[in-house]
Amino acid sequence: MNPSMAELFDTDGAIYMASRRDPGGCRVALFGVPYDGTTSFRPGTRFGPAAIREVSSGLETYCPQLDRDLEDLAFADLGALAIPFGDPEPVVEAVRQATARVLAQGLRPLMLGGEHSISSGAVAAVAQRHPELVLVQLDAHADLRSSWLGAHHSHACAMRRCLEVLPSQQLLQIAIRSGTREEFSELRQSGRLVAIERMAEALGPLRGRPIYLTVDLDWFDPAVMAGTGTPEPGGFHWPDFAALVNELRHHDLVAADVVELAPQLDPTGVSSVLAAKVTRSLLLLLGR
Repeated sequence: MNPSMAELFDTDGAIYMASRRDPGGCRVALFGVPYDGTTSFRPGTRFGPAAIREVSSGLETYCPQLDRDLEDLAFADLGALAIPFGDPEPVVEAVRQATARVLAQGLRPLMLGGEHSISSGAVAAVAQRHPELVLVQLDAHADLRSSWLGAHHSHACAMRRCLEVLPSQQLLQIAIRSGTREEFSELRQSGRLVAIERMAEALGPLRGRPIYLTVDLDWFDPAVMAGTGTPEPGGFHWPDFAALVNELRHHDLVAADVVELAPQLDPTGVSSVLAAKVTRSLLLLLGR
């Protein structure tokens, strides 16, 4: 027998501001996946989902940019997905199954990580429901390795694994700034690499298509996002993300994730607040 929704998730601890536990009557559901088993530099992203929840109450529920309020959105915080310890493959499969269950309830999923390796499980479930799904990636890194440090499902392979479960093969990788020579050769030849100045131009023709947005928080500059495992100088700031949000107002965002927050690496707590604000924007976009 399949476990019930209540059995899939651990609801101990903080809850994201303005959310409820019961998904009945909701349009959007967020859940956390506290996993960092393939971390290759600085660990700690398993603490990310809890940190986002804990600091969320420091923000307003109202978003001036979108002119919408979380208080007016019926959304659930399902808690933390119960995952096995150890290798990433069972975790990715658990994510796929949980995301499929969320979708089956008529909910749009927002997953909080955890490391980026978990994204392919969620993308697989969403793509099964939406075969024309377009994947949009915010990330410092290309994440196109076939394997890394012996792991097929490493966080450094996140987009390679996503492409394997994405029927449309449509992936936009926005303003990637780090990767191997081979990865950048592929990025340029494939046409998937989108400059920050061309975000709206690249997304414009995709209006009406279902979109999954994956946000690796190391896309932001370390000056504002110190709390991440593999920081990369030369990144972006809130106005850059806000420009993407403005474009996504015209799109069908059906699912998203926010990954790679390692809160203990930023004692100021600013990184967690930034991640919580990203989460607020995505919740409101998903609930449109």
